Amino acid sequence: MANIGPTELLIFVAVIAVSAAFLIGVARRSTSGPAASAPRPRLDPAELHHQVTGLIAAGKTVQAVKLVREQTGLGLADAKRYTDDLAAGRPPHRAFHPGATAPGPIAAPQPAADLATRVRHLKAAGRTEQAVFLVRGETGMDEADAQRFVDSLDGSGPAPS
Repeated sequence: MANIGPTELLIFVAVIAVSAAFLIGVARRSTSGPAASAPRPRLDPAELHHQVTGLIAAGKTVQAVKLVREQTGLGLADAKRYTDDLAAGRPPHRAFHPGATAPGPIAAPQPAADLATRVRHLKAAGRTEQAVFLVRGETGMDEADAQRFVDSLDGSGPAPS
């Protein structure tokens, strides 16, 4: 083994000290990050619905799913379904989760409406693509037929027969 002189020993100790300082800094950052911040206060169902709908309209679907998970305790798949239901204009459903007594619709601020009314609401909000998706999902129409149905609906009145 080669002899280590005082210069090499000093370099070796300096490398160890810098490495230790780096690891301590990383450990401090990971414990003082967002996880250490105060939890969000719980929202009532109408406010949650409003905030999630706003995030969806802004194209922030991931943040909407995250908010649903934080506020309801739902798993990822159920929170995604809740968000997808809202995006498609359907009343959201919940699955069994801690605190839920039975599966079924979650209270929404507005009662569920017929397909034509929901399509009109989506069109009025400038969400024609979601309206077509809703029609296709609930009727089984192909895209062209669903688009014609959506285009045929005006802002008010009954659906065409």
